[in-house]
Amino acid sequence: MLRSMSGYLRYWWVLPLAPLGLVLLWLVWPAFDPRLPTNPDSALQNPVHFWLITAAGLLCLGISTQMGSAASRRNDARVFLIALSVLNSSAALLLHALATPTMLIPERNVGFILAAPVGMLLSAVFAAASATRLVEEQASTIMAYQGILRSGVIVFWVIFGGAALLQLPPFAFLPSPDVVQTPLMFCIIGQTPLPTLQFPVTAMLLVGTALSGWTTYRYLQLYRQRRTVVLLGLVTTFALLTLVILSVGLSRTWHASWWLWHALIVVAYGLLAYSIYHQFRQEGSTRIIFDSLYLEETIKTIRQEYTSALETLVAAFQQRAQALPDGTDEPVAAQVAERFGLSSGQTQVLEQAAAALAGEREQISRLGALVAIGQESSVILDEAQLLQRALILTNQAFQHDQINVALVQEGHLQFMPQDSQPEAAPLAPLDAERCQTLRDQALQTAQPVEDGRLLIIPLLVKGHGAGVLEVQRRSGSFAERDRWLLRSLATQLSIALENTRLYRQIDALFRQYMPASVATTLLADPSQAALGGAVREISVLFADLRGFTTVSERMSPPQLVALLNRYYGVASQVVLEQGGTIDKFMGDAMMALFNAPVYQPDHALRAARAALAMQRVIAPITAESRDMPQFGIGINTGEALVGNIGSESIRNFTAIGDTVNLASRLQTRADGGKVLISSSTYAQIKDVAEVQSLGMIQVKGKQEPLEAYVLIGLRE
Repeated sequence: MLRSMSGYLRYWWVLPLAPLGLVLLWLVWPAFDPRLPTNPDSALQNPVHFWLITAAGLLCLGISTQMGSAASRRNDARVFLIALSVLNSSAALLLHALATPTMLIPERNVGFILAAPVGMLLSAVFAAASATRLVEEQASTIMAYQGILRSGVIVFWVIFGGAALLQLPPFAFLPSPDVVQTPLMFCIIGQTPLPTLQFPVTAMLLVGTALSGWTTYRYLQLYRQRRTVVLLGLVTTFALLTLVILSVGLSRTWHASWWLWHALIVVAYGLLAYSIYHQFRQEGSTRIIFDSLYLEETIKTIRQEYTSALETLVAAFQQRAQALPDGTDEPVAAQVAERFGLSSGQTQVLEQAAAALAGEREQISRLGALVAIGQESSVILDEAQLLQRALILTNQAFQHDQINVALVQEGHLQFMPQDSQPEAAPLAPLDAERCQTLRDQALQTAQPVEDGRLLIIPLLVKGHGAGVLEVQRRSGSFAERDRWLLRSLATQLSIALENTRLYRQIDALFRQYMPASVATTLLADPSQAALGGAVREISVLFADLRGFTTVSERMSPPQLVALLNRYYGVASQVVLEQGGTIDKFMGDAMMALFNAPVYQPDHALRAARAALAMQRVIAPITAESRDMPQFGIGINTGEALVGNIGSESIRNFTAIGDTVNLASRLQTRADGGKVLISSSTYAQIKDVAEVQSLGMIQVKGKQEPLEAYVLIGLRE
């Protein structure tokens, strides 16, 4: 059966073309339209006609009921209008069957004969309405009045049938059935004058033919987008109904042309019924047979519901895998199947798909944890902070396992706190001594150790055990992909640990050879190490030890280095405390910058504070002997070029310009224990500075004298 249907799907267009050829043949050559049988009142033809049309009417009623139920369930206007179209055909066919002479009524009835063209027209109108592009507001309005529309169709046909049966107006004024049934074919070819009543009947048939043909075209377009059996059956049905409406006006009673449209209407709705049955065999459920006929808005809603149902099912599987205390024994899949009318086979497929999707999402979550831990390792963090953060990410990804991370500290494993562990069913306690033995084995062999539900993987830094990743499974054993994933996690944690230690070493090394601010800036943004700079206002401090040459004459080189380290050990500390950047040490001299590289709007005041503090902190050293050196300090404020100077192979962060040169010259004029500042520096700190003016002084390298001050103190 299914194979025959598949063959039909390839050649469906042959079915409407064959009867169309017969209609055209009879239109051109009426002689080829024989009377079957010769006696028009044959006892055989009447029962055949009655039961054939009655069966077709009952079949239409069943299809209409099924479609109407689907339309109401999904609140879809298109399927509802198709159901009304089929309902009109059902009523028209059942009333037309009553017109069969000698079956239920003694003679032919003009009203029942007119039921066929009227029903075909109304059916075509509703079908055409279903094929239009219904916007959401129109569809909502139709469904809001669905009860009235359905009742209206039923009431219309009840009144129509009653009036026809009782010969009430307007049927009481109509001519005999023979006049009504004068075939349009003979009128077209000129053999018979066109009766007056045939004008409205002809108009109805022409309008119905046009509407039905347009409907066929619209649903053929829809079929090209949604290739389903039931939709193709509907396209073919409308194509055949177009020929039926045309044949009603061209046929002669009891002739082959008359039997043709009766046969076509049975084939049309029989084919639609069979396509519905075939779709049911494919889907296994009556609830989703007409899904391909629904409006786009309805399909979007269905997809959202399916997505929501699948998400609910996936969540249930994830909960079941996590074995949460509240449990998930509730048959969620059965509820989803009931909601969407799924068969048992489809429910099993849905369960398998949900289980696979849940597992896939779990794996994606775990892989995401690996990526996140890798990103965390790019930030300079304390080892404990890094592992604590990694533990949070890991527990979020491996929710059905209990995971612990420990670091080797002072020869012992120190486990990270478990505050981040998600709520889960408690695990059976493990033998503590056995666990410790396995941990030691993992650290000594640098290989994972597995014992039932427990997996211990060492964290290695430069080949040595730095900690362990301990995983306890809640149920079952470890799958191979889980082992490799957990190994990858341990490797990522090991790399993160090694990076953290390396960063710490580099950071400490940088800070020994360059200012802390410069080291921090370069670690945060290495691109700032590029050659070049920018002009900015800074304060420059130069300090030199007065009398150091005299002292150095009686000291050995190691003693001199030790003395310089004593001076600059305390002096550089106070400079750093004020946020200064120590540019360089030059023998017994030092250069420091303020407002570079870190922005400091009060840079002049910071430089002044640092200079006075330097004099104070070396006081204990100078008090050891009368000839101990003292700092002579010069400070100047102004614009300079600040940046990285040098070459691609070696460079230095410094400042150059006249502002720097003038600070150096002021330092050469400063006596030991004195701090000289320029007028530009004084201008920025004059509100708090206590100074002694030196007036205009001459410095080396400057033709014009400049104003200078001795900084005595700061009022703060």
